[in-house]
Amino acid sequence: MSRAFTREDDNDNGLSDIGERPVSAHRNLVTPAGLAAIDKMVADLREEFAKAESEGNRERMALASRDLRYWVARRESAEVSVPEPDSKVVRFGMTVTVENEDGKSHSWKIVGEDEADAAHGMISHVSPMAQALFGKKVGDLAVVNGKEWEIVRMEVEG
Repeated sequence: MSRAFTREDDNDNGLSDIGERPVSAHRNLVTPAGLAAIDKMVADLREEFAKAESEGNRERMALASRDLRYWVARRESAEVSVPEPDSKVVRFGMTVTVENEDGKSHSWKIVGEDEADAAHGMISHVSPMAQALFGKKVGDLAVVNGKEWEIVRMEVEG
């Protein structure tokens, strides 16, 4: 019988099949906090890779290496963007409070894709809501999925 049918993969149980993390085709805009988070992730992953290497854990090495390639690429393409403090229209990095016709309000900080966490009030700059808000000012309406939201407040941190 052929060895191809009796041996496991030469690449340690298919570790080469873990694939790469997809990198967005959008501009990699980040807030200063987002850039710091990327730097921390790169440092943490370098440490994780070194630890896995010293233990001879090839699976953890492969995963850390894959994730490190992703975060290094994101670091290299990162464009820090800070809105002007006196801007009268919605820009990247601002926190925007919107209200629907029922009086329900939400506040969203517009951040980079890797920073986005809707559960904590941070949405990606490429999200439909952010796209609908950009360039508008307090009192303007933004329509997302057929629902109208009035911009009631804009804030720039710092």
